[in-house]
Amino acid sequence: LCWECGQSHLVLDNHLYNFQDEVDDELICHICLQPLLQPMDTPCGHTYCFKCLENFLQEYNFCPMDRKKLCFQQCHRSSLLVRNLLDKLLVLCPFQELCQHRMQRCQLEAHLHNRCPGFKKYKSELQRKKNPISKGKEDPPAKGETHTPKDAEAPSGGSSLVAESSGAAVVSLGTAEPGLVNPAFEETEEGGSRVSKSVSASKTSLVAETTTIEIHREDPEEELGMRIVGGKDTPLGNIVVQEVLRDSVIAADGRIAPGDHILEVNGVNISSVTHCQAVSFLRHPGPVLHLMVLQEKGFSNKTAQQDPTSPNREVIHVTLIKRDRSEPLGIKLIRKTDEAGIFILDLLEGGLAAKNGKLSRNDRVLSINGQDLRQGTPEAAAQIIQTTESRVNFVILRQPGVQLPEPGEDGSISSSSSSSSSSNGGSPVHPRRRLDHNHYRRKSSYQKGYVSHEKTVAIKKEPKESLGITIGGGRDNKNKLPIYVTSVQPIGCLFRDGRIKRGDVLLSINGIDLTHLNYYEAVSALKSNAASHSVTLKALEIISLNSTEPSLDIREQGFSWSPLWITWLGLPSCLHFCQDIVLSKGNLESWGFSIVGGFEESKGNQPFFIKTIVPGTPAFRDRKLKCGDEIVAVNGVPAIGMSNSELIPMLKEQRNRVTLTVVSWPGSLV
Repeated sequence: LCWECGQSHLVLDNHLYNFQDEVDDELICHICLQPLLQPMDTPCGHTYCFKCLENFLQEYNFCPMDRKKLCFQQCHRSSLLVRNLLDKLLVLCPFQELCQHRMQRCQLEAHLHNRCPGFKKYKSELQRKKNPISKGKEDPPAKGETHTPKDAEAPSGGSSLVAESSGAAVVSLGTAEPGLVNPAFEETEEGGSRVSKSVSASKTSLVAETTTIEIHREDPEEELGMRIVGGKDTPLGNIVVQEVLRDSVIAADGRIAPGDHILEVNGVNISSVTHCQAVSFLRHPGPVLHLMVLQEKGFSNKTAQQDPTSPNREVIHVTLIKRDRSEPLGIKLIRKTDEAGIFILDLLEGGLAAKNGKLSRNDRVLSINGQDLRQGTPEAAAQIIQTTESRVNFVILRQPGVQLPEPGEDGSISSSSSSSSSSNGGSPVHPRRRLDHNHYRRKSSYQKGYVSHEKTVAIKKEPKESLGITIGGGRDNKNKLPIYVTSVQPIGCLFRDGRIKRGDVLLSINGIDLTHLNYYEAVSALKSNAASHSVTLKALEIISLNSTEPSLDIREQGFSWSPLWITWLGLPSCLHFCQDIVLSKGNLESWGFSIVGGFEESKGNQPFFIKTIVPGTPAFRDRKLKCGDEIVAVNGVPAIGMSNSELIPMLKEQRNRVTLTVVSWPGSLV
């Protein structure tokens, strides 16, 4: 919980308050629909919360109300009179069960720390939780130690464990894993067993290894900062990392990347648990967390496999702190034709990196803020750096004694590099192609464990009485989500009515369709219709069919609220937003992803999900496809009703280009 407002929210989000009375509309932010916090005035005469306006102007360049051109530097703090009026608004203590005090908003923090019995109880419970979870168990493996998971199931078809000199467990997946779309291999049958025969001499196996990673948290309740998909109650089976959030605990550590499979948490095998159970394990508070993960390393030639972390190379963690988002680091990055990855060509004199002194020319960049760049581009690295607020965490690989050629006077570099980029904000040499998103409707939905129930809520209200809800999603969201309720405030007519709940998907208000609106259009529609005497809301409630799942009351556990990944799978397909992803490859390349799901006699129709994306392949380089994405169609042909053995040949038949129509839902935040 936040130690200033006593409620749960993301560090970068506004504080939350329970206001005693209805707040005048003039003091409401028209972005978040809550009373203003750190109010900022625009030149066109509108006022918004500081954080709301800052976040909005990172994506748009106009005022949300009148759409006049606007940049954040033109805005200024509201007058002292307005700030004092806001600070004097009466709020209720968030610990109502133990404390019924009410006070001015500016007095809440002092009340929590000096007088509130509820917050005092919370702090004492927090202290008790700071002890390690796995007391009395065997000592955990040393940091960075790798070994074979106790109960990790090999993919069907048989994966072999190969002993390597590094002592790590290296898994040769080949094409034995079902669904691995890999036309660089031809399969033959010898003696009743499946054998993979290499067509390309440079790619003979798909290598992965298991590693135990120790994560340290100063605050035992802090979010790890990654999104996960999968679970035994889904076709994916394993728990897979979909995304690592920037500036998070996991990103700062730098060793976990999207696509990694989580096998154990603090010695507990989670390779065969439900999605909700895995979320519960990963959200368990504690100062130290031991994770065993399976990490794919890409295709490798066994006879000439080179370990990038061999004894003559050193992995180094470097953190640079920017004073603001626009401050350049002063780093010139290049990509070489004879070696994968990104390298530091030069450090600009007087720049932040040069002053820090820990980065060197020819360092290979493995990751930035947890984003895996082992097969990345300078353009991708520059984008991550430029969009980071303050802390830029590098993981680099250094080989002593090797230097890159000096750049020429005109800034050109030798022919060993194929592209370059600078953290100073210049345009990349090769900008990525942008694709038009495409709506695609289908007749099926996957609802195992969850069902959706449509409800109509009609209420009478005073004209100035607010609805009292906050919302998330919107078709401008990167996952193109429908509008859903993130909280129902203890003031407002919907809290009194009690039928609209957190997590409900809003379909319409007073007959106005909300399902195709972006976030700001939905806020405007809700606000304008809330002014009438009566409001009719149509909403979709997603209901779990499994009452034995662990309780995930995120407020009690200190996590900001967002729907679980598995609940999105219960939405009817009319609310799915499909997009086309076009992949291109060479004749001997694999597409680089594996799929699971499809029609089975015993299970019926199941959707196809992306289970793995192999580093260094077209799917990996494109960066639009994610683990947990659902494949709806291939080149316009619907996948529903197909079996795994029908879809894979269709994908393999596509020689150099394929269009995948996918639905992408955000993974569960842990």
